[in-house]
Amino acid sequence: MAHSRARWRIVAAALPLAVITAMVGLPGTANALSADVVISGVYGGGGNSGAVFKNDYIELANLSDSPVSVAGWSVQYASAAGTVFQMTALSGSIPAHGKYLVQEAAGQGGTVSLPTPDAIGAIPMSGTSGVVALNTSQIPMVGCGITCSTAPNVKDLVGYGNTANVETLAAPGLSNTVADARTGAMIDTDNNSVDFSAGVPKVTNTAGTTVSASDPGDPGDPTPGTTRIHDIQGSGRISAIVGTTVTNVPGIVTATRTTGSARGFWFQDPNVDADPLTSEGVFVFMGSTTPSVAAGDSVLVSGRVTEFRPATGAQALTEIGGTVNTIKLSSANPLPAAIPVAFPDAYTKTGSLEAQPLEPNSYVLDWLETHEGMRITLDQSTRLVSPVNTEFGELWVTLKPGQNPTPRGGTIYKSYDDQNSGRLMVASLVPAPAANVGSTLAAGTTGPLDYQSFGGYALMATQLGTITDGGLKKQMVQPPKKAGDLSVATYNVENLAATNPDSKFAKLAQAVVSNLGSPDILALEEIQDNNGATDNGVVAADQTVAKFIAAVQAAGGPAYDWRSINPNNDTDGGEPGGNIRQVFLFNPARTTFVDRPGGDANTAVSVVRARPTSNQVSLSVSPGRIDPTSNAWASSRKPLVGEFLYDGNKQLFVVANHFNSKGGDYPLSAAVQPPVRSSEVQRQNQAAEVNQFIQDLNTKSAGRARAIVLGDLNDYQFSPAVATLTGNGTALKTLIDTLPVDQRYSYIFDGNSQVLDHIAVSPAIKGYSYGVVHINAEFSDQASDHDPQIVRILTGCDVDPLPTRCLPGSPVVDVP
Repeated sequence: MAHSRARWRIVAAALPLAVITAMVGLPGTANALSADVVISGVYGGGGNSGAVFKNDYIELANLSDSPVSVAGWSVQYASAAGTVFQMTALSGSIPAHGKYLVQEAAGQGGTVSLPTPDAIGAIPMSGTSGVVALNTSQIPMVGCGITCSTAPNVKDLVGYGNTANVETLAAPGLSNTVADARTGAMIDTDNNSVDFSAGVPKVTNTAGTTVSASDPGDPGDPTPGTTRIHDIQGSGRISAIVGTTVTNVPGIVTATRTTGSARGFWFQDPNVDADPLTSEGVFVFMGSTTPSVAAGDSVLVSGRVTEFRPATGAQALTEIGGTVNTIKLSSANPLPAAIPVAFPDAYTKTGSLEAQPLEPNSYVLDWLETHEGMRITLDQSTRLVSPVNTEFGELWVTLKPGQNPTPRGGTIYKSYDDQNSGRLMVASLVPAPAANVGSTLAAGTTGPLDYQSFGGYALMATQLGTITDGGLKKQMVQPPKKAGDLSVATYNVENLAATNPDSKFAKLAQAVVSNLGSPDILALEEIQDNNGATDNGVVAADQTVAKFIAAVQAAGGPAYDWRSINPNNDTDGGEPGGNIRQVFLFNPARTTFVDRPGGDANTAVSVVRARPTSNQVSLSVSPGRIDPTSNAWASSRKPLVGEFLYDGNKQLFVVANHFNSKGGDYPLSAAVQPPVRSSEVQRQNQAAEVNQFIQDLNTKSAGRARAIVLGDLNDYQFSPAVATLTGNGTALKTLIDTLPVDQRYSYIFDGNSQVLDHIAVSPAIKGYSYGVVHINAEFSDQASDHDPQIVRILTGCDVDPLPTRCLPGSPVVDVP
């Protein structure tokens, strides 16, 4: 699989902000992102007028899985305009995923003491603007000007308020009642303005004792407070009062979420303000607590204003959370009128969206942000551009039916510059029937607008329009025209293990026989070991493969033989414990696998000449793996290479691939545009390894070697990785590019029909027919989330000019 479907509150790994900085032109960042200890909170109003806490504080957090010693470290503070730092020495250690509290100077006021501090200093921190550095030495910092974030030994730095001494941009300014705290999962992106939000002071020490200055208000007082939902949402992407506690905010409950770990409810103020940039709806987050309210209830809500980021790089969802108190005033009230969805032409602007004003009449992402949490409705019929995921009730529609349509009803993803602005996700809160791409969703789908992880903005449907089937048919491969034609296919079978139910094997096998026409060679991706995700050291997959071969025979297919190489345990990525790998199936009645011993998980295959001056080549081992110890394949599948003979002992080399996934990339709806694609770097390195192997094969054979490179490359036909793999078309020809643009897809993600799977051929293969066989990605009843692809090497096509039957074409047709 290329993209995992993260559910609600999953946070991805941190990504280098240097990439973001290069794109949006932000000022300098720190030397490195901190993966373990970071500054997690600062407060300088301790003991001042109106303060609850008696002391200033600096809080640290350990993000790692192991304790970290801070002996010999220090925290250092300077004023907003100062260059001289005051220092407090640290000692001891911070528990894994724990906190560390540094108590600083006391004021004359305050009523609450901090929990027992882990270190004590006497620095009088500013209650408005200043700079705090975490230093891995106890040497006072001097002379670094406004670039202290890059000074030696600086582990982390936060500048707050009106100061230029920051990581990228300053964190919010403080007050006697407001502290800065690292947001979300406390991931360090080296941007203080993104990493920190202002809120009620709250601290935790290494013992886990937490003390908060928050007061959620009197839960029994039925008087509406002065703060309204539009005050909470504000006219920007980030609430201007984030971190503050609001009391008795009025509104009408519009929907509830009663399952999972993100339960809560949406409520909306029926009395709108005059500002079109401020949303009138907001979600109340209650964690695992089921809300006791229902749609139509008039309520008063008290809690803390938060900004939740469901994934690294995602936009923030404004919520009310913390300790939530809800007063129900009445029931069965009419719901606020739903706003018809009307998308502008452009999807988004570029740069950091949170630093720019909202322009809902110009950009789709801005239109969605200004309606976050509000009831919206699809007031006209729309076309499904993804199948319905009945498990989660998810589907994608397009509001722009003429935008990049595929012949089968989807929306084609053509380039990084065109995200298809008409797409909208519908996550139904009521049962959604199975339906395929091209089906029609009638007008009337209505519900609040939410923001999820990979899906971005989603209409949480409390009412779902009628879905009318579009009549989409699955495809199949026509029989070969000549007996000597050789068919080679690739198929990602989505984490197939011997422990899977027989029904999955039967469905996949039937597709191999009926839809793919029993290919002579079949490269499978995501074959798991015999016990699947059980992580107990088992790496063999013989039972999984045997079960698959038996299912093919039961479906009327051939008795396939197979070759593969077991990976080292837990080294090739994929589902933990699954040990996925590529496998060759081949029909011994149609082709011969050339076995050469010595191939294993760690041995690199190479191209061998028969004689020093000969153009006759072979593999050093068969099957073999391409450079398996290279860092390019760290935590990823290694390419499987095999040598075959067919049609009168013609030689064919096949390279089966499964490049690393897109995990960690920012979503298309990311807060910084264009989105960061960090996973691309490793795929380019992997592509370079395979390209080097093919170049060696082409050189040593004087261009005579027939080679097919295929599999799940987890990248688009227009990506740098594919360009690297093919040598910009000089070493390999990608066959997906021979199809019309609107037919170039094998996978659907976020409503975009896109290319992840590929077949590429060497120049020595001249006559062929090729196609993508659409049997999964567009359908609710998927056996896998990928569509297979097939190429036929046509016999008698080694001459120039090519005979008419050798000209490229497609063997794929719709099932009658």
